[in-house]
Amino acid sequence: MFNCSLKKEILMAPKIIQGGMGVNISPPHLARTVAMLGGLGTVSGVAANLLLPRALQDGDPGGHLRRALEHFPFPDIAEDVLREYFVPGGRSPLEPYHKTIPAVTLTPTRMAIALAICANYAFVWLAKEGHDNPISINWLEKMQLVHLYGLYGAMLAGVNFVAMGAGIPDQIPAMINAYGDGHAAEYRVTVTGCAEGTKMMRFDPAEYFGRPVPKLQRPSFLPIVSSDVLAGILMKLMKKKKLPDAIQGFVVEVPTAGGHNAPPRGQYATNDLGEPIYGPRDAPDFIKLQALGVPFWIGGSFASPAGLSTALSLGASGIQVGSIFALCEDSGLAPMYRRETIRRWHRGQLQVKTDAQASPTGFPFKVAQLPGTLSEEEIYRLRHRICNQHGLATPHQLPNGDIVYRCPAEPTRIYRRNGGQIEDTVAARCLCNGLMAAAGVGDPLEPAIVTLGDDLNFLRYLTTNENDSYSAAQAMAYLLAIDET
Repeated sequence: MFNCSLKKEILMAPKIIQGGMGVNISPPHLARTVAMLGGLGTVSGVAANLLLPRALQDGDPGGHLRRALEHFPFPDIAEDVLREYFVPGGRSPLEPYHKTIPAVTLTPTRMAIALAICANYAFVWLAKEGHDNPISINWLEKMQLVHLYGLYGAMLAGVNFVAMGAGIPDQIPAMINAYGDGHAAEYRVTVTGCAEGTKMMRFDPAEYFGRPVPKLQRPSFLPIVSSDVLAGILMKLMKKKKLPDAIQGFVVEVPTAGGHNAPPRGQYATNDLGEPIYGPRDAPDFIKLQALGVPFWIGGSFASPAGLSTALSLGASGIQVGSIFALCEDSGLAPMYRRETIRRWHRGQLQVKTDAQASPTGFPFKVAQLPGTLSEEEIYRLRHRICNQHGLATPHQLPNGDIVYRCPAEPTRIYRRNGGQIEDTVAARCLCNGLMAAAGVGDPLEPAIVTLGDDLNFLRYLTTNENDSYSAAQAMAYLLAIDET
């Protein structure tokens, strides 16, 4: 069972949750800043196993990752990672990242596991450095292969909250319990093409590290859902698994939130731009959410003092906000894209499209329409189609029993050869490379893709002109400028 003392932590949870945006858009220093200002700072754990070796090849500016890994409780593993990937002085910005990063598979190599554990540990450790306020980590459920290792790394660093969306994250509580007790954990991974539909992965930390492992603090679990229906389903699943206290709260994202969105319920129409049209059935019932008896936070177009007031009046404990932090000076978004977004918004030229085909996950994905990025059809067509990061590659069993890993954004001939349907590949963007490019850690020739929410009206209050900028501290001060009397 979960540690009952965590309920006190939930009761004291902040009104502002900083979203875990994209790939490295929510870096440790942003999460740390927000936490020290009274919000729940969130580290994005998405593709952390790719980001750590890239940052080390860039020379680890400031030495922050090396400082975190000095505290890693299994130093021989951290030393292996540093020996393999750290480049003193860093590579030239015009050079590609040459060192191979092993993909996480159903049977990953020791280095693939080490990267996932060490990266999530380092990111959380840095976010928690120098203060006692809670820190959260955010993952996509769809990226199933890495969860066993990412969660263990985050828990080793003492993460306080785990948030997960883009799927049904019903397996996380049992993993938290297992690691909390110092035991091995398991995760069922979806495998298409096989009769069972899934295959079980297992990670035994004591076996991997070759020595006894400690019991770990259990983080609170905050599933990210799009409706009261899914929230209710998850609560029932936890009771069925005899884990009635496994969920400490929900983040409820409405369709205007950035990143991945849940598709509209049932059959749905699209507008002239091909965007899914959401209707009344897609609106969460906040009365039913209150009836579940756990706190919830609302995400999507609530990034203002009035939005916070509205959320509180609906029974929420507060709001989750992403875009307001994605566009601040402290985020990991490359400055050129941050500046261009603010400039275009002030000129009334910015459009954010809910693209039903861009993401290989099959979920609608918010794409900021910015020049020179994958939002432009010409840029998409000219890009050499390649899948070399494997973050969203999913396992598929061929008729002969072999397991392959495929992604709709990979070369179409490979996807079809591995049993995929050609229609799945139409307009699919490589989010792994595109999102890393947006964070300034992509290969030099890779175009970026930038995701934001629909509502950027906070820029009206935080910037005075198209060349202005603002800090995370200013964003927090603006959001909390609310009359609570």
